Amino acid sequence: MDIAVVWFRNDLRTIDHQPLRRAIASGLPVVGVYVFDPEMMRETEYGFKKMEKFRAAFIRESVEDLRSELEELDIPLLVRTGDPAEVFGTLNEQYFIKCFYMHEEIGSEEQTAERRVREVLQAKVSIDHGHNLYDPEDLPFDSYSVPDTFSQFRKRIEKNDVLMRPPLSKPSAAAKSVEVDEGEIPSLSALGFDELDGPLRFRGGMSEGLKRVAHYFFETDQLRVYKETRNGMLKEDDSSKLSPWLAHGCLSPRMVMDEVRRYEDERVKNDSTYWLYFELLWRDYFHLVHRRYGDDLFAASGLRDRTPPWDRDETLESAWMNGKTGYPLVDAAMRELKATGFMSNRARQNVASFLTKNLGLDWRIGAAWFESLLIDYDVSSNYGNWLYQAGVGNDAIQFRAFNVVKQARDYDPKGDYLRTWLPELRRVPGARIFAPYEMNYEGQQAAGVVIGRHYPAPVVDLFASVERNKARFLDVMK
Repeated sequence: MDIAVVWFRNDLRTIDHQPLRRAIASGLPVVGVYVFDPEMMRETEYGFKKMEKFRAAFIRESVEDLRSELEELDIPLLVRTGDPAEVFGTLNEQYFIKCFYMHEEIGSEEQTAERRVREVLQAKVSIDHGHNLYDPEDLPFDSYSVPDTFSQFRKRIEKNDVLMRPPLSKPSAAAKSVEVDEGEIPSLSALGFDELDGPLRFRGGMSEGLKRVAHYFFETDQLRVYKETRNGMLKEDDSSKLSPWLAHGCLSPRMVMDEVRRYEDERVKNDSTYWLYFELLWRDYFHLVHRRYGDDLFAASGLRDRTPPWDRDETLESAWMNGKTGYPLVDAAMRELKATGFMSNRARQNVASFLTKNLGLDWRIGAAWFESLLIDYDVSSNYGNWLYQAGVGNDAIQFRAFNVVKQARDYDPKGDYLRTWLPELRRVPGARIFAPYEMNYEGQQAAGVVIGRHYPAPVVDLFASVERNKARFLDVMK
């Protein structure tokens, strides 16, 4: 029997999904396929997994939700664990895959898997763009020649009045159906992960993503104040928290922007609604930077011709990864990441700056650690942001360092975030929590935390470390 296949990867939705619509329009019975590729879960050169349990759990839930959504369209979702080329080769032996549909992926690992799949098929292959706010074909420049800075990119987009294509509606059911052995969605343990200690912070799936949009935009009206609250690090509604669903394609940027515009029509159009658009535009920019530079994103030198003198120090790397640097903002954020698979954007900027500017360590281990643990990991955004923080992106050469003590004072003025994730510091009074190592011994005893015993002493001097690494960086890069 001839069939049409849709390969779902980072596009786990049925709304705004052109490959799915094309498959249904073919008139053939349609089969959706999702493959848990062991390559996604292998051990990295740094000794930890490429993907940990938080993202794996979110993907599992998203695949479950996708199966339910496709069921309404009379389309089975075949789920397998293994090499995608072998999975599709076997399916092609059981049925004849006449037409093959998927969204474009620009990562080299994804493209390698894609080439191997195409080698085992004789199908007509159709690939669509589906991860961007603006279709690459609609840009006022070649999509492989993105401007060197985000500011230039944004101005080109806005000056040329580039229009967003409206999101596609959910398609009608397939005219023909086929019965296949869909397979069980593997448990975390079957995939080689520990089970979660409790519920996942964010539930996967398009339906949950749409609920989050409705909650943040319309039910709580938080979009109205997004620009003012987005730097908060503790409350669930400090920011939109849409990144997990965007990263896995449970929501498309166009779906989100369509709801922003509806909010502007029904409620208010202000700096906050523009700022959410602004963040979606950053996603597009990092995607286009990745498209232009390819695997240069993963080089120690980033997009530069020269490589800064990055260090490797297992003791400092471990202190950073496990939240034991002696600097409360860094430690709270890293412990939150390890416990939940998430941290705020403000926290991410601070810990990335601390790793590269205070510790002078290779930014790539930080990017790999984020890749392993973050629920909302997106290859282009993750590595693009790390390049930017490390000073090896395609912007002007500078050495920007965050003062992680001042940042804690500015964005967690009462220390609520720090006390949530650093229980050993809960009794530290007032503003002392931002730099507990400054307390004298009597103060430490009164707070029940002796520095160096109950909480780490700072692993480096806050200011001297920056000056040292700045001199080394500029000596090579200027």
